Amino acid sequence: MKAYDGMYIDGAWRPAAGPDVIEVVGPADEQVIATVPAGTVEDVDAAVRAARAALPAWAATPPSERAARLAALRDQLHARRDEIAATVTAELGAPEKLSQTVHAGVPVAVAGSYAELAATYSFEEKIGNSTVYHEPVGVVAAITPWNYPLHQIVAKAAPALAAGCTIVVKPAENTPLVARIFAECVHEAGVPAGVFNLVTGLGAVAGQALAEHPDVDLLSFTGSTAVGRRIGAIAAGMVKRVALELGGKSANVILPSADLARAVNVGVANVMSNSGQTCSAWTRMLVHRDRYDEAVELAAAAAAKYGDRIGPLVSARQRDRVRGYIEKGVAEGARLVAGGPEAPRPQGWYVSPTVLADVTPDMTVAQEEIFGPVLCVLPYEDEEDALRIANGTVYGLAGAVWAGDEAEAVAFARRMDTGQVDINGGRFNPLAPFGGYKQSGVGRELGVHGLTEYLQTKSLQF
Repeated sequence: MKAYDGMYIDGAWRPAAGPDVIEVVGPADEQVIATVPAGTVEDVDAAVRAARAALPAWAATPPSERAARLAALRDQLHARRDEIAATVTAELGAPEKLSQTVHAGVPVAVAGSYAELAATYSFEEKIGNSTVYHEPVGVVAAITPWNYPLHQIVAKAAPALAAGCTIVVKPAENTPLVARIFAECVHEAGVPAGVFNLVTGLGAVAGQALAEHPDVDLLSFTGSTAVGRRIGAIAAGMVKRVALELGGKSANVILPSADLARAVNVGVANVMSNSGQTCSAWTRMLVHRDRYDEAVELAAAAAAKYGDRIGPLVSARQRDRVRGYIEKGVAEGARLVAGGPEAPRPQGWYVSPTVLADVTPDMTVAQEEIFGPVLCVLPYEDEEDALRIANGTVYGLAGAVWAGDEAEAVAFARRMDTGQVDINGGRFNPLAPFGGYKQSGVGRELGVHGLTEYLQTKSLQF
């Protein structure tokens, strides 16, 4: 076990203001692997003050120089990919291959995309007799989740830095170790002191203090809808900008003309990735009644192949929460066709890849985000019924549509109340805007749309 000390504030590692620490526990063996400081209100204040002091100079830094720092950051992340992947595997429990390709690989691509955007984006434009300037919002407070611990930091910090903002990041207490590596990469990339700051701590203490700090101009939060509502209320009360990426209950709609086997297999893989701990996972599979039984058999067989291929959940609390949902689904009438609530291993916070069939739209498991390796399969009668079911939750983050004809799939997807839809297994695009409708959030991340979240406009008339 390693005991880490200090917060990254104003370009240096500084001792924490208080003596308390947070134990980081490995989900695979339930052993403490490290401790980090539990940040206090004083730590948060010092970080915000550093960000405020660094703002004028960084905002005035030419975009080309900001782009150069981001390119250097991308290179630092790439150089430490193996260390990053191993750290995520240890603190999150993600399998090594997933940690390499997704947890370590995607942040490199995202950081690189913002290096390019900082160099090419038009921060000034002419509209009639006006000149419009796109200026940084100011000091950003970023509160990030545990499920993609580095990606979510990069998805906020990279566009904020590209825009000319300064930032304070409070990572999730379950997965703070990779955040420390990121701070080291920022330092080695030559980002000026105070532009990026890191405070580890509990959400109820450090997160709350950061959200309520009067010198923060924008709150960016990724996490549960319940916490997002509280963050939004704080922002509204202080008239702050807010960006919220919240929960999801995404529908995977398989139309009758689709390649059923491919759609089911890809759909199951999507749900099982990262042990189901993905807000955009297609956790509801919608299949026409005529092919429903076949789809359920395919889904059960596909899920069984993931028994020893997925990692544990992040904590005992999360494991128990997911197992409780499985039990509730069965109690409400769902049919268990794969997996179940029983512990599949004697050690570690594992949940078996689970498929629930005969799920109805009003069941708890069809309405609430489970955040584990649990797929619900629902039948529909016709296309209008499928659309009603797909749109029938408070969420609207992502989704998928499968059809033999791409135009048919696109036509259906355009009617879905959701922010992102994959057509016939479309690939992830780090430049496309990511974010939700309804209670899945406010604002967008990634690409140029993610950059504009951190900009405000000023017009001069001539």
